[in-house]
Amino acid sequence: MATENTNITPAQQQKAERSLMLSVLVIIAAVAALAIVGFCFMNKPADLVEGQVEGTTVRISGKLPGRVVEFFAHEGDTVHAGDTLVRIHSALFEAQLTQALAMQDVARQQNRKVDSGTRKQIKQSAYDLWQQAKAAATITKKTYDRLERLYSEGVMSEQKRDEAKAAYDAAVAAEHGAKSQYDLAVSGAQSEDKVSAQALANAAEVEAATGGVDQVKAVLDDAFLTSPCDGIVDQVYPEVGELVSLGAPIMSVLKNDNRHAVFNVREELLNDLTMGKRIRLMIPALDKKEIEAEIYYIRDLGSYATWHATKSTGTWDSRTFEVKARPVEKVSGLRPGMTVIYTK
Repeated sequence: MATENTNITPAQQQKAERSLMLSVLVIIAAVAALAIVGFCFMNKPADLVEGQVEGTTVRISGKLPGRVVEFFAHEGDTVHAGDTLVRIHSALFEAQLTQALAMQDVARQQNRKVDSGTRKQIKQSAYDLWQQAKAAATITKKTYDRLERLYSEGVMSEQKRDEAKAAYDAAVAAEHGAKSQYDLAVSGAQSEDKVSAQALANAAEVEAATGGVDQVKAVLDDAFLTSPCDGIVDQVYPEVGELVSLGAPIMSVLKNDNRHAVFNVREELLNDLTMGKRIRLMIPALDKKEIEAEIYYIRDLGSYATWHATKSTGTWDSRTFEVKARPVEKVSGLRPGMTVIYTK
């Protein structure tokens, strides 16, 4: 049987090992050289602070509990201040309004009825008093005429005649006064009489009924909810046909005029982020557009947002601060949720 020739001399084996070792050393030296060159020429990376765009959201809610009947705006729609957003129907409050209006009408009718009756009674009473005074004047005149004849015949004393004359004059004056009161009642009651008549006509009930109507109407005014600002409908909570309670949010509107960037930064970076300072920001979603923004808010986030450093190395805990910056100029297409980059 033939055998393979494996006769390798020791000198050849040592030569092969030296070649392999040399190749490994060359590769290690090349990698080390490249690392050193890269370290020497590599620029120090900039400190990047990443945040996001936020906006102000207004929740739309009302005083009327009821059922959602119709939406006039939906998620993503652009709305303006005063635009009608939703209609809510409440059979209970509409029934209360009908009841309140009926009570108000009854009170007003009662008021007119009492006022009319009072006017008739005043006129009739004034007329009766005038007739009584008129009759008294007629009787005293006859008495005075009779005593005047007796006095001229020397039968009656002068004093009796004068007393009859005074009684007659008083009766005539009373008749004139009663006639004036009757004329006033016919032409119309005085303002004081009207106020008194209204008080007697249960004006308190009329006022209470009117207040009840106004109260129900104030609640029903929220049957149609409108937008308080210009913006975009961000979220709609209930569906058509669902019941909503008093003050329950129906939808939220994202205001157009309050876009701002929010960053959470360590406290050692606050030297470069001071109140009123203008900084440059980059927005990746807008094709890496750079904008200028002004810092208007800095606040400590509290102990729950603390960065814990390794104290064994001699460093300390660094607290986190929230920083907000508002764009100096309006940025088209800037939406909440977009990433914002600040380069120190």
